[in-house]
Amino acid sequence: MVGTIIKNAGSWYVVQTDDDRLLSCQVKGNFRLRGIRSTNPVAVGDRVNVEGGFITEICDRRNYIIRKASNLSKQSHILAANVDQVLLVVTIAHPETSTTFIDRFLATAEAYRIPVIILFNKADLYTKEENQQAEKLISLYNSLEYTTLKCSVLMGQGLEQLEELLHDRTTLLAGNSGVGKSTLLNALVPGLEARTEVISESHDTGQHTTTFSEMHTLPNGGRVIDTPGIKGFGTFDIERTEVSHYFREIFKIGQECRFQDCTHTHEPHCAVLQAVEEGRIAQSRFTSYLSMLDDKDADRYRKAY
Repeated sequence: MVGTIIKNAGSWYVVQTDDDRLLSCQVKGNFRLRGIRSTNPVAVGDRVNVEGGFITEICDRRNYIIRKASNLSKQSHILAANVDQVLLVVTIAHPETSTTFIDRFLATAEAYRIPVIILFNKADLYTKEENQQAEKLISLYNSLEYTTLKCSVLMGQGLEQLEELLHDRTTLLAGNSGVGKSTLLNALVPGLEARTEVISESHDTGQHTTTFSEMHTLPNGGRVIDTPGIKGFGTFDIERTEVSHYFREIFKIGQECRFQDCTHTHEPHCAVLQAVEEGRIAQSRFTSYLSMLDDKDADRYRKAY
């Protein structure tokens, strides 16, 4: 029997079969013996075979998106599989999403050839200065041909455009804790009533409200995979020599460097370093690139950005 994983509840998974039944299943123990070094060998979005209440096989994945696990005893954590795009929810404030987090996520999605929509949420809370910062970042990412959107669920801003972008697609919903993913999901799926939390006033940080990953069907067509908030994004399975390939502007300008194996850190006649100095590559993007190179040097999980 074949179906799709629509919920990960720890050691249990909910599978929606192709004949539209919902089954609670566990993973067969031999999955762990095949060298799948992950906190979750099966992810929401996976197509699987089920026999007698057990998931016996994962069908070939069209794609997946992965990050380095915060649990150092494992290698990786698969956020979702078989998605058409990612909706990365970020905030300028309350809490602030760092550009390093954004760029790390974009680079990883680029590595797995998954398009990303960057949604700047909670626009109704922005001060004049914060709104200017949002517009500056929107301009930056638009120039790199990323789709961006400014949204306020409270004011209804951006929701109609967002529904069009999500229509008939399977979308991974991701972002830091506290950026308003659950509130956004409640607006997209009426009656869902996903739990939300108030931001910590003392630290201006979010608290986890989503415990497990789950797929929801949108009323107008399409599906959204909700995931727990991510505090940090450690990159996984990207070689140091490949990092520049996943920063669009660095890869393009890097073709002009004198040395083919240029790391864009110290080499003479480096076109990337010159572009940074001249402002043709944003300093924030270059800083993010360097932070990913540091990951590869230290081979460690970076917890906060």
